[in-house]
Amino acid sequence: MAQVKLAVIYYSSTGGNYKLANFAAEAAKEAGADVKVVKVPELAPEAAIASNPAWKKHYDETKNTVPDATLEDLEWADAYIFSVPTRFGNVPAQFKQFVDMAGGLWAQGKLANKVVSAMSSAQNAHGGQEKTIQAIYTTMFHWGAIIAAPGYTDNSIFAAGGNPYGTSVTINGEGQFQEDVEAAVKHQAKRTVQVASWVKAGLEG
Repeated sequence: MAQVKLAVIYYSSTGGNYKLANFAAEAAKEAGADVKVVKVPELAPEAAIASNPAWKKHYDETKNTVPDATLEDLEWADAYIFSVPTRFGNVPAQFKQFVDMAGGLWAQGKLANKVVSAMSSAQNAHGGQEKTIQAIYTTMFHWGAIIAAPGYTDNSIFAAGGNPYGTSVTINGEGQFQEDVEAAVKHQAKRTVQVASWVKAGLEG
């Protein structure tokens, strides 16, 4: 069976979703996938970033060490795992712009049949994480993607709050997790790779 190519695409201000992305990448590699971890380019002005020490710290630590996500990454991958914080119950503007730039690929049919799973975070337990994940999936339906939600397929999901749509976590202002979600993220990533391998085998067969 052909190796699954997975792009883990995240946006993070204080580093929480970067951690989620790395958990996912580690598990996906263990499952045999060829993995890229890339970040959505930052749009916020330097003054806004500098006003939050945790944001500034994470921005400086990753600006030259993690590649920016590109449209080529979308075309390359068989599957995507997206991880972004919630912004008023929706995706961050940075992520929305990145997705909106993919219209050319969509028009060419190059985003159809990609396998997708998503994760999110907020500073309070019911801060819009599920709505953010569902907003990502709504766009994916337009792409013709195939959603690989975790559902209730592993006990780790219950330990992490029981979200069947995708792992969600509460993060404080310093980017620290308030729940232990590592096992849930890794299960979600391995499930995404597994579903992507089935889809890829079917398309190539």
